[in-house]
Amino acid sequence: MSSSVDDRPGFRLRDHLTPALRRLFALILPLGVGVYAVVGAVPGVLLPLQVQGVDPSSKAANLAIVTGIGAFVAMVAGPVAGMISDRTRSRFGRRGPWMVVGALTTGLSLIGIGFANGIVQLTIAWCIAQLTLNVLISPMSAILPDRVPSAIRGTFATLTGLGTMIGNVAGQFLGSALSTNIHGAYLILAGLLVVVVVLFVVFTVDPATTDMTREPFSVVVFARTFWVNPRKHPDFGWGFLNRLMLFTGFFLISGYQLYILQDYIGMKEAAVGAVPILGGIMLVGVLIGSAISGPLSDRAGRRKPFVVTAGVVMAVAMIVPFFIPTFTGMVVYMAVSAFGFGLYMAVDGALMSEVLPAEADFGKDLGVLNIAATLPQTIAPFLGGLIVVVLGYQALFPSALVLSLLGALAVIPIKSVK
Repeated sequence: MSSSVDDRPGFRLRDHLTPALRRLFALILPLGVGVYAVVGAVPGVLLPLQVQGVDPSSKAANLAIVTGIGAFVAMVAGPVAGMISDRTRSRFGRRGPWMVVGALTTGLSLIGIGFANGIVQLTIAWCIAQLTLNVLISPMSAILPDRVPSAIRGTFATLTGLGTMIGNVAGQFLGSALSTNIHGAYLILAGLLVVVVVLFVVFTVDPATTDMTREPFSVVVFARTFWVNPRKHPDFGWGFLNRLMLFTGFFLISGYQLYILQDYIGMKEAAVGAVPILGGIMLVGVLIGSAISGPLSDRAGRRKPFVVTAGVVMAVAMIVPFFIPTFTGMVVYMAVSAFGFGLYMAVDGALMSEVLPAEADFGKDLGVLNIAATLPQTIAPFLGGLIVVVLGYQALFPSALVLSLLGALAVIPIKSVK
Protein backbone atom coordinates (compact mmCIF):
# COMPACT_ATOMS: atom_id res chain seq x y z
CA MET A 1 0.00 0.00 0.00
CA SER A 2 1.64 3.21 -1.10
CA SER A 3 1.73 6.42 0.82
CA SER A 4 -0.61 9.26 -0.10
CA VAL A 5 0.69 11.73 2.44
CA ASP A 6 -0.36 15.30 1.77
CA ASP A 7 2.85 17.30 1.58
CA ARG A 8 1.37 20.58 0.37
CA PRO A 9 2.94 23.66 1.98
CA GLY A 10 -0.47 24.63 3.34
CA PHE A 11 -1.19 21.26 4.92
CA ARG A 12 -3.47 21.64 7.97
CA LEU A 13 -4.58 18.76 10.14
CA ARG A 14 -8.00 20.27 10.92
CA ASP A 15 -8.90 20.28 7.21
CA HIS A 16 -8.86 16.46 7.30
CA LEU A 17 -10.80 15.93 10.54
CA THR A 18 -14.48 14.98 10.45
CA PRO A 19 -16.40 14.99 13.78
CA ALA A 20 -15.89 11.21 14.04
CA LEU A 21 -12.15 11.59 13.47
CA ARG A 22 -11.96 14.36 16.06
CA ARG A 23 -13.38 12.00 18.69
CA LEU A 24 -11.01 9.30 17.56
CA PHE A 25 -8.00 11.62 17.83
CA ALA A 26 -9.15 12.91 21.23
CA LEU A 27 -9.57 9.48 22.82
CA ILE A 28 -6.75 7.44 21.30
CA LEU A 29 -4.18 8.88 23.71
CA PRO A 30 -6.03 8.03 26.97
CA LEU A 31 -6.78 4.61 25.49
CA GLY A 32 -3.07 4.01 24.92
CA VAL A 33 -2.23 5.22 28.42
CA GLY A 34 -4.69 2.81 30.04
CA VAL A 35 -3.62 -0.18 27.96
CA TYR A 36 0.14 0.32 28.12
CA ALA A 37 0.16 1.17 31.81
CA VAL A 38 -0.27 -2.59 32.16
CA VAL A 39 2.85 -3.20 30.05
CA GLY A 40 4.87 -0.63 32.00
CA ALA A 41 3.81 -1.86 35.43
CA VAL A 42 3.68 -5.62 35.10
CA PRO A 43 6.76 -6.80 33.14
CA GLY A 44 8.56 -3.57 34.02
CA VAL A 45 8.19 -3.59 37.83
CA LEU A 46 5.60 -5.85 39.42
CA LEU A 47 6.45 -9.17 37.79
CA PRO A 48 10.22 -8.82 38.40
CA LEU A 49 9.50 -7.99 42.04
CA GLN A 50 7.25 -11.04 42.40
CA VAL A 51 9.85 -13.28 40.74
CA GLN A 52 12.57 -11.83 42.96
CA GLY A 53 10.42 -12.49 46.03
CA VAL A 54 10.23 -16.19 45.20
CA ASP A 55 13.98 -16.79 44.84
CA PRO A 56 16.29 -13.73 44.87
CA SER A 57 19.39 -15.70 43.91
CA SER A 58 17.82 -17.05 40.68
CA LYS A 59 15.73 -14.00 39.70
CA ALA A 60 17.35 -13.46 36.28
CA ALA A 61 16.89 -17.05 35.13
CA ASN A 62 13.37 -17.31 36.57
CA LEU A 63 12.25 -14.05 34.96
CA ALA A 64 13.58 -15.35 31.67
CA ILE A 65 11.43 -18.46 32.02
CA VAL A 66 8.25 -16.58 32.95
CA THR A 67 8.55 -13.96 30.23
CA GLY A 68 9.84 -16.36 27.58
CA ILE A 69 6.81 -18.64 27.84
CA GLY A 70 4.52 -15.62 27.99
CA ALA A 71 6.17 -14.26 24.85
CA PHE A 72 5.30 -17.42 22.95
CA VAL A 73 1.65 -17.11 23.99
CA ALA A 74 1.61 -13.47 22.84
CA MET A 75 3.15 -14.44 19.51
CA VAL A 76 0.36 -16.94 18.83
CA ALA A 77 -2.51 -14.91 20.29
CA GLY A 78 -1.90 -11.66 18.39
CA PRO A 79 -2.50 -12.82 14.79
CA VAL A 80 -5.38 -15.11 15.83
CA ALA A 81 -7.15 -12.26 17.61
CA GLY A 82 -6.59 -10.03 14.59
CA MET A 83 -7.99 -12.62 12.21
CA ILE A 84 -11.09 -13.15 14.36
CA SER A 85 -11.78 -9.42 14.49
CA ASP A 86 -11.33 -9.18 10.69
CA ARG A 87 -14.11 -11.73 10.26
CA THR A 88 -16.45 -10.37 12.92
CA ARG A 89 -19.75 -9.07 11.55
CA SER A 90 -21.93 -7.14 13.99
CA ARG A 91 -23.86 -3.90 14.43
CA PHE A 92 -21.07 -2.83 16.80
CA GLY A 93 -18.33 -3.27 14.21
CA ARG A 94 -15.32 -5.57 13.99
CA ARG A 95 -12.95 -4.15 16.56
CA GLY A 96 -15.00 -2.66 19.40
CA PRO A 97 -16.61 -5.85 20.75
CA TRP A 98 -13.29 -7.66 20.98
CA MET A 99 -11.59 -4.70 22.60
CA VAL A 100 -14.20 -4.77 25.38
CA VAL A 101 -13.88 -8.54 25.78
CA GLY A 102 -10.09 -8.21 25.90
CA ALA A 103 -10.23 -5.45 28.52
CA LEU A 104 -12.59 -7.36 30.81
CA THR A 105 -10.66 -10.63 30.62
CA THR A 106 -7.30 -8.87 30.99
CA GLY A 107 -8.61 -7.12 34.10
CA LEU A 108 -9.51 -10.46 35.63
CA SER A 109 -6.18 -12.00 34.65
CA LEU A 110 -4.27 -9.11 36.25
CA ILE A 111 -6.04 -9.71 39.53
CA GLY A 112 -5.04 -13.37 39.19
CA ILE A 113 -1.35 -12.46 38.77
CA GLY A 114 -1.54 -10.48 41.99
CA PHE A 115 -2.50 -13.61 43.91
CA ALA A 116 0.00 -15.94 42.19
CA ASN A 117 2.70 -17.55 44.33
CA GLY A 118 5.66 -19.45 42.95
CA ILE A 119 7.24 -19.47 39.50
CA VAL A 120 4.76 -21.96 38.03
CA GLN A 121 1.73 -19.94 39.13
CA LEU A 122 3.28 -16.70 37.93
CA THR A 123 4.06 -18.26 34.55
CA ILE A 124 0.50 -19.56 34.08
CA ALA A 125 -1.05 -16.27 35.22
CA TRP A 126 1.21 -14.20 32.97
CA CYS A 127 0.44 -16.42 29.98
CA ILE A 128 -3.29 -15.91 30.51
CA ALA A 129 -2.73 -12.17 30.75
CA GLN A 130 -0.70 -12.20 27.52
CA LEU A 131 -3.50 -14.06 25.76
CA THR A 132 -6.25 -11.71 26.89
CA LEU A 133 -4.15 -8.56 26.37
CA ASN A 134 -3.63 -9.51 22.73
CA VAL A 135 -7.38 -9.97 22.30
CA LEU A 136 -7.49 -6.25 23.09
CA ILE A 137 -4.35 -4.95 21.39
CA SER A 138 -4.70 -6.67 17.99
CA PRO A 139 -8.08 -5.14 17.07
CA MET A 140 -6.99 -1.87 18.66
CA SER A 141 -4.00 -1.74 16.27
CA ALA A 142 -6.32 -2.02 13.27
CA ILE A 143 -8.06 1.26 14.11
CA LEU A 144 -5.42 3.29 12.26
CA PRO A 145 -5.68 1.65 8.81
CA ASP A 146 -9.42 1.04 9.27
CA ARG A 147 -10.48 4.58 10.07
CA VAL A 148 -7.68 7.12 9.58
CA PRO A 149 -6.88 8.63 6.13
CA SER A 150 -3.29 8.15 5.01
CA ALA A 151 -2.60 11.90 4.90
CA ILE A 152 -2.92 12.25 8.68
CA ARG A 153 -1.67 8.87 9.87
CA GLY A 154 1.63 10.30 11.04
CA THR A 155 -0.13 12.61 13.48
CA PHE A 156 -2.46 9.84 14.64
CA ALA A 157 0.53 7.52 15.06
CA THR A 158 2.18 10.23 17.16
CA LEU A 159 -0.78 10.24 19.55
CA THR A 160 -0.78 6.45 19.61
CA GLY A 161 2.93 6.39 20.37
CA LEU A 162 2.56 9.02 23.09
CA GLY A 163 -0.20 6.99 24.70
CA THR A 164 2.05 3.95 24.62
CA MET A 165 4.99 5.70 26.24
CA ILE A 166 2.97 7.74 28.76
CA GLY A 167 1.21 4.51 29.72
CA ASN A 168 4.52 2.71 30.15
CA VAL A 169 5.87 5.48 32.38
CA ALA A 170 2.63 5.79 34.35
CA GLY A 171 2.71 2.03 34.87
CA GLN A 172 6.26 2.21 36.15
CA PHE A 173 5.32 5.00 38.56
CA LEU A 174 2.33 3.00 39.78
CA GLY A 175 4.31 -0.22 40.12
CA SER A 176 7.10 1.51 42.02
CA ALA A 177 4.74 3.48 44.28
CA LEU A 178 2.80 0.32 45.15
CA SER A 179 5.76 -2.06 45.27
CA THR A 180 4.74 -2.96 48.84
CA ASN A 181 1.07 -3.40 47.87
CA ILE A 182 1.19 -5.49 44.72
CA HIS A 183 -2.45 -6.62 45.04
CA GLY A 184 -3.57 -2.99 45.08
CA ALA A 185 -1.47 -2.17 42.02
CA TYR A 186 -3.09 -4.94 39.99
CA LEU A 187 -6.59 -3.85 41.05
CA ILE A 188 -5.92 -0.26 39.97
CA LEU A 189 -4.48 -1.38 36.63
CA ALA A 190 -7.49 -3.63 35.96
CA GLY A 191 -10.00 -0.90 36.78
CA LEU A 192 -8.20 1.74 34.69
CA LEU A 193 -7.97 -0.60 31.72
CA VAL A 194 -11.66 -1.46 31.67
CA VAL A 195 -12.77 2.16 32.07
CA VAL A 196 -10.66 3.63 29.25
CA VAL A 197 -11.49 0.84 26.79
CA VAL A 198 -15.24 0.97 27.40
CA LEU A 199 -15.27 4.78 27.12
CA PHE A 200 -13.31 4.63 23.87
CA VAL A 201 -15.58 2.03 22.31
CA VAL A 202 -18.76 3.88 23.37
CA PHE A 203 -17.71 7.34 22.15
CA THR A 204 -15.85 6.36 18.96
CA VAL A 205 -18.45 4.15 17.36
CA ASP A 206 -16.97 1.37 15.25
CA PRO A 207 -18.92 1.24 11.95
CA ALA A 208 -21.35 -1.67 11.67
CA THR A 209 -20.13 -4.62 9.60
CA THR A 210 -23.39 -6.53 9.15
CA ASP A 211 -23.40 -5.73 5.41
CA MET A 212 -19.81 -6.82 4.83
CA THR A 213 -19.17 -10.08 3.02
CA ARG A 214 -18.18 -12.90 5.32
CA GLU A 215 -14.73 -14.12 4.42
CA PRO A 216 -14.44 -17.91 3.96
CA PHE A 217 -12.67 -19.78 6.72
CA SER A 218 -10.68 -23.01 6.55
CA VAL A 219 -7.71 -24.75 8.09
CA VAL A 220 -5.54 -23.17 5.39
CA VAL A 221 -6.86 -19.70 6.25
CA PHE A 222 -6.10 -20.34 9.92
CA ALA A 223 -2.56 -21.49 9.13
CA ARG A 224 -1.98 -18.33 7.09
CA THR A 225 -2.97 -16.27 10.13
CA PHE A 226 0.62 -16.47 11.31
CA TRP A 227 2.27 -15.73 7.99
CA VAL A 228 2.59 -13.03 5.38
CA ASN A 229 4.89 -14.15 2.56
CA PRO A 230 7.89 -11.77 2.60
CA ARG A 231 8.81 -12.76 -0.97
CA LYS A 232 5.36 -11.84 -2.23
CA HIS A 233 5.11 -8.79 0.05
CA PRO A 234 8.75 -7.71 0.65
CA ASP A 235 7.84 -4.31 2.08
CA PHE A 236 5.79 -6.02 4.77
CA GLY A 237 8.72 -8.31 5.57
CA TRP A 238 11.16 -5.42 5.87
CA GLY A 239 8.66 -3.48 7.99
CA PHE A 240 8.30 -6.45 10.32
CA LEU A 241 12.09 -6.81 10.66
CA ASN A 242 12.51 -3.08 11.24
CA ARG A 243 9.98 -3.01 14.06
CA LEU A 244 11.25 -6.26 15.62
CA MET A 245 14.87 -5.09 15.76
CA LEU A 246 14.21 -1.57 17.03
CA PHE A 247 11.72 -2.64 19.69
CA THR A 248 13.94 -5.49 20.87
CA GLY A 249 16.93 -3.17 21.11
CA PHE A 250 15.00 -0.67 23.22
CA PHE A 251 13.21 -3.15 25.48
CA LEU A 252 16.29 -5.29 25.97
CA ILE A 253 17.41 -2.56 28.36
CA SER A 254 14.03 -1.18 29.43
CA GLY A 255 12.62 -4.61 30.25
CA TYR A 256 15.65 -5.40 32.42
CA GLN A 257 15.92 -1.95 33.93
CA LEU A 258 15.19 -2.83 37.55
CA TYR A 259 17.83 -5.55 37.72
CA ILE A 260 20.35 -3.35 35.85
CA LEU A 261 19.94 -0.64 38.46
CA GLN A 262 20.14 -3.12 41.32
CA ASP A 263 23.13 -5.17 40.22
CA TYR A 264 25.02 -3.44 37.37
CA ILE A 265 24.75 0.13 38.67
CA GLY A 266 24.84 -1.12 42.29
CA MET A 267 21.83 0.76 43.66
CA LYS A 268 20.43 -2.25 45.53
CA GLU A 269 17.20 -1.35 47.39
CA ALA A 270 17.21 2.22 46.01
CA ALA A 271 16.68 0.88 42.49
CA VAL A 272 12.89 0.61 42.86
CA GLY A 273 12.66 4.34 43.56
CA ALA A 274 14.96 5.14 40.62
CA VAL A 275 12.73 3.38 38.07
CA PRO A 276 10.07 6.13 37.92
CA ILE A 277 12.80 8.81 37.74
CA LEU A 278 14.18 7.20 34.60
CA GLY A 279 10.60 6.72 33.44
CA GLY A 280 9.96 10.46 33.72
CA ILE A 281 13.11 11.19 31.73
CA MET A 282 11.99 8.68 29.12
CA LEU A 283 8.61 10.36 28.85
CA VAL A 284 10.14 13.79 28.25
CA GLY A 285 12.50 12.40 25.62
CA VAL A 286 9.71 10.54 23.83
CA LEU A 287 7.45 13.61 23.91
CA ILE A 288 10.12 15.78 22.31
CA GLY A 289 11.02 13.20 19.68
CA SER A 290 7.39 12.49 18.83
CA ALA A 291 6.45 16.16 18.65
CA ILE A 292 9.18 16.66 16.06
CA SER A 293 8.82 13.48 14.05
CA GLY A 294 5.09 12.79 13.57
CA PRO A 295 3.76 16.11 12.24
CA LEU A 296 6.99 16.77 10.31
CA SER A 297 6.75 13.41 8.55
CA ASP A 298 3.17 14.23 7.49
CA ARG A 299 4.28 17.57 6.08
CA ALA A 300 7.34 16.12 4.34
CA GLY A 301 5.48 13.11 3.00
CA ARG A 302 8.29 10.86 4.20
CA ARG A 303 8.67 8.19 6.90
CA LYS A 304 11.93 6.32 6.25
CA PRO A 305 14.44 9.11 7.05
CA PHE A 306 12.88 9.50 10.50
CA VAL A 307 13.08 5.77 11.19
CA VAL A 308 16.74 5.56 10.12
CA THR A 309 17.64 8.57 12.26
CA ALA A 310 15.79 7.09 15.22
CA GLY A 311 17.68 3.80 15.02
CA VAL A 312 21.06 5.56 14.88
CA VAL A 313 20.20 7.81 17.84
CA MET A 314 19.09 4.82 19.91
CA ALA A 315 22.28 2.95 19.04
CA VAL A 316 24.46 5.89 20.12
CA ALA A 317 22.64 6.00 23.47
CA MET A 318 23.68 2.42 24.26
CA ILE A 319 27.35 3.42 24.34
CA VAL A 320 27.00 5.62 27.44
CA PRO A 321 26.18 3.12 30.23
CA PHE A 322 28.56 0.58 28.69
CA PHE A 323 31.48 2.91 29.49
CA ILE A 324 29.84 4.83 32.38
CA PRO A 325 28.07 2.26 34.63
CA THR A 326 26.61 4.85 37.00
CA PHE A 327 23.16 6.32 37.57
CA THR A 328 24.30 9.43 35.68
CA GLY A 329 25.24 7.21 32.75
CA MET A 330 21.77 5.65 32.86
CA VAL A 331 20.15 9.10 32.92
CA VAL A 332 22.07 10.16 29.81
CA TYR A 333 21.29 6.85 28.12
CA MET A 334 17.60 7.17 28.87
CA ALA A 335 17.33 10.77 27.65
CA VAL A 336 19.04 10.07 24.31
CA SER A 337 17.44 6.68 23.76
CA ALA A 338 13.97 7.99 24.57
CA PHE A 339 14.40 10.85 22.12
CA GLY A 340 15.30 8.37 19.39
CA PHE A 341 12.44 6.07 20.36
CA GLY A 342 10.07 9.05 20.21
CA LEU A 343 11.28 9.86 16.69
CA TYR A 344 10.48 6.28 15.75
CA MET A 345 7.17 5.80 17.56
CA ALA A 346 5.67 8.88 15.92
CA VAL A 347 6.01 7.41 12.42
CA ASP A 348 6.01 3.66 13.14
CA GLY A 349 2.25 3.17 12.97
CA ALA A 350 1.93 5.28 9.83
CA LEU A 351 4.74 3.42 8.07
CA MET A 352 3.39 0.00 9.03
CA SER A 353 -0.13 0.89 7.90
CA GLU A 354 1.26 1.64 4.44
CA VAL A 355 2.93 -1.75 3.91
CA LEU A 356 -0.18 -3.86 4.64
CA PRO A 357 -0.98 -6.20 1.73
CA ALA A 358 -4.82 -6.30 1.78
CA GLU A 359 -7.61 -4.29 3.38
CA ALA A 360 -9.66 -7.42 4.14
CA ASP A 361 -6.85 -8.71 6.37
CA PHE A 362 -5.86 -5.51 8.19
CA GLY A 363 -6.48 -7.01 11.61
CA LYS A 364 -4.70 -10.27 10.88
CA ASP A 365 -1.72 -8.62 9.18
CA LEU A 366 -1.42 -6.06 11.94
CA GLY A 367 -1.58 -8.97 14.37
CA VAL A 368 1.49 -10.37 12.62
CA LEU A 369 3.16 -6.96 12.71
CA ASN A 370 2.13 -6.61 16.33
CA ILE A 371 4.27 -9.63 17.12
CA ALA A 372 7.21 -7.40 16.24
CA ALA A 373 5.99 -4.80 18.77
CA THR A 374 4.64 -6.88 21.64
CA LEU A 375 7.09 -9.78 21.47
CA PRO A 376 10.15 -7.63 22.27
CA GLN A 377 8.41 -6.22 25.35
CA THR A 378 7.95 -9.72 26.73
CA ILE A 379 10.90 -11.59 25.26
CA ALA A 380 13.48 -8.89 26.06
CA PRO A 381 13.75 -9.95 29.72
CA PHE A 382 14.11 -13.57 28.50
CA LEU A 383 16.87 -12.62 26.05
CA GLY A 384 18.38 -10.28 28.63
CA GLY A 385 18.42 -13.06 31.20
CA LEU A 386 20.40 -15.30 28.85
CA ILE A 387 22.86 -12.52 28.06
CA VAL A 388 23.33 -11.68 31.74
CA VAL A 389 23.81 -15.29 32.81
CA VAL A 390 26.35 -15.98 30.05
CA LEU A 391 28.12 -12.62 29.54
CA GLY A 392 27.06 -10.29 32.33
CA TYR A 393 25.06 -7.07 32.48
CA GLN A 394 27.54 -5.02 30.48
CA ALA A 395 26.90 -7.14 27.37
CA LEU A 396 23.28 -5.97 27.24
CA PHE A 397 24.26 -2.58 25.84
CA PRO A 398 26.34 -3.59 22.77
CA SER A 399 23.69 -6.20 22.02
CA ALA A 400 21.00 -3.51 22.03
CA LEU A 401 23.23 -1.24 19.92
CA VAL A 402 23.54 -3.86 17.17
CA LEU A 403 19.79 -4.51 17.19
CA SER A 404 19.01 -0.80 16.87
CA LEU A 405 21.32 -0.37 13.88
CA LEU A 406 19.88 -3.45 12.18
CA GLY A 407 16.40 -2.02 12.69
CA ALA A 408 17.45 1.28 11.11
CA LEU A 409 18.94 -0.50 8.08
CA ALA A 410 15.90 -2.76 7.60
CA VAL A 411 13.64 0.13 6.60
CA ILE A 412 15.84 1.24 3.68
CA PRO A 413 14.73 -1.47 1.18
CA ILE A 414 11.01 -0.61 1.60
CA LYS A 415 9.80 0.74 -1.76
CA SER A 416 6.15 1.64 -1.14
CA VAL A 417 6.97 4.28 1.48
CA LYS A 418 9.29 7.24 1.03
